[in-house]
Amino acid sequence: MVFSSMIFIWAFLPIVFILDRLAGLPARVSRAGRPGRGASRRGRVSGKRALEKNIPQNILLLTASLFFYAWGQPDYLWLLLVSILADYLLGRLLGSERKALSGRTVRLVVLLAGLLVNLGILGYYKYFNFFANTLNRALGGQILEMRQIALPMGVSFFTFQALTYLVDLYRKKIPAEKNILNMALYFSFFPKITQGPIEKYRDFAPQLAGRRQTLQKTGEGIRRFVYGLAKKVLIADTLGSCVDMIYGLEIANVNAAFAWAAALFYSLQLYYDFSGYSDMAVGLGGMFGFRLSENFDYPYLASSITEFWRRWHMTLMSWFREYLYFPLGGSRKGKLRTYLNIFIVFMASGLWHGASWDFICWGMYHAVFQVAERLGLGKLLERTRVVKHVYACLVVCVGWVFFRAGDMLLAFQHLKRMFLPWMYQTSGYALQEIVDHRAMLAFVCAVLGCGIIQKAFRRFRDSAAELVFCMALLACSILSMVSSTYSAFLYMNF
Repeated sequence: MVFSSMIFIWAFLPIVFILDRLAGLPARVSRAGRPGRGASRRGRVSGKRALEKNIPQNILLLTASLFFYAWGQPDYLWLLLVSILADYLLGRLLGSERKALSGRTVRLVVLLAGLLVNLGILGYYKYFNFFANTLNRALGGQILEMRQIALPMGVSFFTFQALTYLVDLYRKKIPAEKNILNMALYFSFFPKITQGPIEKYRDFAPQLAGRRQTLQKTGEGIRRFVYGLAKKVLIADTLGSCVDMIYGLEIANVNAAFAWAAALFYSLQLYYDFSGYSDMAVGLGGMFGFRLSENFDYPYLASSITEFWRRWHMTLMSWFREYLYFPLGGSRKGKLRTYLNIFIVFMASGLWHGASWDFICWGMYHAVFQVAERLGLGKLLERTRVVKHVYACLVVCVGWVFFRAGDMLLAFQHLKRMFLPWMYQTSGYALQEIVDHRAMLAFVCAVLGCGIIQKAFRRFRDSAAELVFCMALLACSILSMVSSTYSAFLYMNF
């Protein structure tokens, strides 16, 4: 089940939303009678307990989240439950105050066990065939036999959240969660289970017991969900159909115009697909009283690759910065060590996105430009406002070619056509046969929606006109979903 499916919008979401409101009625009644500032300590304790009456709602959301996960991959529900139980027990050990368990050596052993469990799950299901194939090629024999392993939904995301929880416990930044239901909801909360955002437990945990659901939060959540749905259905899927057709052509029929159209359209498709999902996730969280982290900040407005990665998939890069880059020394141990750390982080980022050398090379490609900007390219670009934006967009767009092609040779074939256009001008197809008027309209809207419209129409926010606009977007999105074929979110593959 995905957010942009009819079963989710017309059945799952309204049922869970209504049941959640009904389950929260006792808590709202209790809070309504909560004493004010001048009340006694007994009254304040009563108010605190009133805030903790999210328990029925948490149980409901946990049940709904497990159902949501099982709908997509029932065979791997057990894996999610095992991961929850293992991290809960390891967390209790890390948070124990008993002398026998509170020693630094013991706690380090428990943390290493947690890393082994979580990275072992991720490594087997996502990277076994990659490492087996690499080892077999390196040694020139069939050392490890390849296996048919399906990638569990959301495994990259809930594994990273588990590592966040255990590492923060080891660092004593948070207390151990004693309620396994809260731990399970943190792992499986359906708005973020498949594609994030990657939430740190220290940010999510206070909301499990103390969140409030207001009409304003609900309205804001619905607005974000509608915008995200429109991004996915009206723009990303429209552009994506063109990209798929171009990459489906024989390479001899791909001329310079086709190659550039595929690169530009895919750059926008990926952004609107993933940011659309993130908007829907944040919106759904708001509808149920949670504040989820933002994942995008208009990345195509960036003027450098360094800035781009501060704006793109922000929760992932925040994770790598805090749990890999800083422990490696960050930028505190000299320039050479800093550059090495950047390469390590982006190599890991590439590997996180996909189990192939193509993705690793894509990560290293971005690391090269980040290091170059630190070596002086960044200061050179600062001299002109236009060139630096063109540079950032061009570098990112070229990188997405490797990301989409999935094959280095195919990627280089497309890049040759992009940068040597005079050599590739003929094709058995006309560009208009694939890129129709609807696709061009989606492309123009996509370009304007990368931050230009939002800055120009700030006063439009929260107005009656925006309400009408959102209703029109929702209607158009539903009509498009009815008339088109199902299209999964791109980041579900990562």
